[in-house]
Parts: sequence; C-alpha cells; structure tokens
Amino acid sequence: MKVVVIGCTHAGTSAVKSILANHPDAQVTVYERNDNISFLSCGIALYVGGVVRDPAGLFYSNPKELSSLGANVKMEHDVINVDTVNKTVTAKDLHTSQSETVSYDKLVMTTGSWPIIPSIDGIDHNNILLCKNYNQANVIIEQAKHAKNVTIVGAGYIGIELVEAFVESGKKVTLIDGLNNVLSKYLDTRFSQILERELVQRGVKLVLGETVTAFEADQHGAVNRVITPNQQLSTDLVIMCIGFKPSTELLKGKVDMLPNGAIEVNAYMQTSNPDIFAAGDSTVVHYNPSDTSSYIPLATNAVRQGLLIGYNLTEHKLAYRGTQGTSGLYLFGWKIGSTGVTYANAKSYQLDVESAYLEDNYRPEFMPTTEKVFMELVYEKGTHRIVGAQLMSKYDITQSVNTLSLAIQNKMTVEDLALTDFFFQPHFNRPWNYLNLLAQAALKQISASK
Repeated sequence: MKVVVIGCTHAGTSAVKSILANHPDAQVTVYERNDNISFLSCGIALYVGGVVRDPAGLFYSNPKELSSLGANVKMEHDVINVDTVNKTVTAKDLHTSQSETVSYDKLVMTTGSWPIIPSIDGIDHNNILLCKNYNQANVIIEQAKHAKNVTIVGAGYIGIELVEAFVESGKKVTLIDGLNNVLSKYLDTRFSQILERELVQRGVKLVLGETVTAFEADQHGAVNRVITPNQQLSTDLVIMCIGFKPSTELLKGKVDMLPNGAIEVNAYMQTSNPDIFAAGDSTVVHYNPSDTSSYIPLATNAVRQGLLIGYNLTEHKLAYRGTQGTSGLYLFGWKIGSTGVTYANAKSYQLDVESAYLEDNYRPEFMPTTEKVFMELVYEKGTHRIVGAQLMSKYDITQSVNTLSLAIQNKMTVEDLALTDFFFQPHFNRPWNYLNLLAQAALKQISASK
C-alpha cells in the first residue's frame, strides 16, 4: 500500500508515526516544503522572550526519526498538483527545481494553515512580520533587536503571548484588535478586563475596537507608522497575529470543504473521497458543545486527528471524539484556562445559554496562603448541559479546565458537576472543590429563575 503524506508539522508527524505503527508494510512518502518538521509554534513567544534558550527543544521529531521508522521523507519539496482521478502527486524539489510524480493508494492531507494577511495599504512594507513557523520566529528575534516600539495586531493567544515577551524584554508595546476585548474568542468580558488592566499596568498601549487602515514607511521602506481610524501610532516593528486560514488549495473542488477552505472529514478522518484523509489545521473538527463542524486550528486537535488516520487507513477502527477547543494561557503570573463556548459567543453556535460566575479561594483561609479563583460556567437552558467554562487565578488551576472539558465531552449537566466526587485535602482544596461550588452557584441561579 502506497501512502503519500503532504505536509509534516503536528498532524503530519502524528499521522506518519501512526500509519507506520499500524501498517508496518506501508510505503509512506512524505513531502514537506520547509526544512524542519514538528515545530511547536505555541513556543514562539517563549523563544522570542528568551525563556527557551535552545530552540531545538521546540521540535519533538525530525526527518531522521521518521526515516528510521520507515518513511521516505522528502524535505523542501513543494507539492504542485494532486490528481485525484489518477491518484498521483507531483512535487518539485525546491533546490533543483526538478519535479517528480508518484502514485498513491491513500493520500493524507496535513498541509496545515497560514497566517491571514489582510488587504491593508502598506502591508508589504519591511518589518511587518508573520508569526507561525520556526523561520519566522528567527526573523522576529533578529528584527526585534533593533526595535524599541513593537506593534502587535491581533489580541488572540499568539498576540498576547508576544506582548508579554516584548514587555519582559523592555520594549514599548502597542496591541491592536478590532474587537473590544482581548482574547474575546476564549474569555468573557469580566475575565478579559482583568487582563487588560494588567497589560496597561505593565505599560502596554491597548488599541481595542479599532482596525488598522494603513501602514506608512520611512525612506528605507521600513514601517514606521500604523494608522487606525482614530490614531497614528509610531512603530519600528509590526507582527500580524489576526488568525489562520487552512492551506487546502491543492484539493479545491476535489473534496468537500467549508466556505473558508477547511476540509470536511468524517469521524474516521476521511474526506468526501474515501481514499483521501485529512487532519490538523487544514481540516474541520467536530465541536462538541454545539455538535457542529467547526474550524479550530490547535496543535492538540492536529495530533489527535493524525493519530486516527493510522488507525483508520484501511478500515474504520477508532472514531474521533470531537473537541471542546480547550486551551490554556500563562500571562504575567495569571494562569488561565477555557473550554467550550463563552457566554458571548454561544449565540453564534445557535446555543441558548446562561452562565454562572463565582469567585472563591482555591483552598481554606486557615492555610498560610491561598489565592482567589475567578470562574464561569456556561450551560444550556432547559437541559442544563455544560457547554463552556473559564477559570483564572494566580494559582495554577489550569488542569481543572481539562476536567471541565471532559464534562462537556461527556454531556454532563450542572447537576452532575455540583455533586461530582472530588477529594478534599486542605493543602489543595476545600471540602467542596471550587468546581463543585461553581456548579452549585449555577444550581442556585436555576432555582431562582423558576
């Protein structure tokens, strides 16, 4: 069985390993246009900020490892055509410009995503950078050496993490986002406002609710001014972090896709063409809170989907369990976790919800120290099914978000969580765990509304 894998970051690396483990006789050919694989882009801010000194630690695999497992790995090869009728792939060697065409029995599309580049006047000026891969991370580090004023466009996770990295390294930082709050995809307003106050106290200039309309450059072509409808902001360096789009042009019109180009797959990672599998940032995921297909580019989703391809390559063996889009963030000492929908974005998923909010200490006050935990539980009206949650504290409560993710995946209700069995030990928690208390606050809210 001939298997061709196009793209080898998280989903591709996971798929190759899983295919070779489950089908040791498969002839696996991998095409990757970059000179590296498996780079953890979530570590870029740590690398930029100097927390990670050796970037080698941000790679969890390499071409040599995949070759040792039996794959034919072709680095710096750009696939230029996929013929789904004759089942062939044509790739060009980026060093020699020579092309080759190989046949396949099964095709794996793990081509990932690319940063969204908006159509803004001056977007091509020097020192306007993207933040996605290892090479881009190195460019950011090099350019930042000569920059005093750094502008981040986009207040999602990557943008916020870069803000922290540049603040810690002594830069003057401006953060711009078209929405009115930072991290609005992950956090409701009461949480984002706490972080916004923190950012302002750290000297960050927040420009929220405004979009960039133009970039201006100096006589050398380097960006020196960012223009919004209400402001003109001086800058030495701009990093665009406004989101990602799936890289799926090779299969356009050949398999079913969402309007944004994300490839639709079934629970076994098959596309509408049963001999073509897809995983990772190029692919939709099943979003459990709303029971719909969504585009949620996360490394965690990618590695799970890639693993499933190996299991299901020749027959349906292991189905995808879906995702809650669970994520965590560390920002200036705050530990933040979110899973599922927020109260604000639930309507976009056609969910009719309520939310309960609670602040409480994570362990008893008689202990020498404790920390306040800020919590929100989002639940469906009528059924009381849990569909989202957010936690934030100076104490590390992020693993509790994994607990809430599991609650959403298993369709647990507010009543279930209110009485779930959690241990008690004063070093760690209260007789009622703070998750119990959060659900009980929701129960009181439900009773009061009747």
